[in-house]
Amino acid sequence: MKNIVIVLLCFFAFAKANSQDVTGTWKTIDDESGEVKSHMQIFKKGDSYYGKVLKVLSKDAPANPKCVSCEGALKDQPIEGMVIMKGLKKKGKMYKDGTIIDPENGKEYDCKIWLNEDNPDLLMVRGYILFLYRTQTWERI
Repeated sequence: MKNIVIVLLCFFAFAKANSQDVTGTWKTIDDESGEVKSHMQIFKKGDSYYGKVLKVLSKDAPANPKCVSCEGALKDQPIEGMVIMKGLKKKGKMYKDGTIIDPENGKEYDCKIWLNEDNPDLLMVRGYILFLYRTQTWERI
């Protein structure tokens, strides 16, 4: 009986710790329409965190959308599979000092992300230039 209790405690501790991590699959939500626009995968590589577009779901998106507004190596590349969030470093409860590209306009912004304190299944994603910013809420899948 004692072993079962210990196993259950370990399981719940692991589940709680795992739910506090930003890695995993998230759905992005349009700020204005509330429409699910895409599925994103956030992953850790080395000591940095990255975000890749898994699937574009927007009704307005063409089949196999490409980043026509992007510059450089990303120009006209498929959005699905594209790493748009790069180089975030964990600092306390925040992940910052990274960048994010908006595939709709091809612009790159400084980026920081953090889990909602009241609900760790909500991810706050902020793109900014100087003091101008926009924050989206993504939902864990």
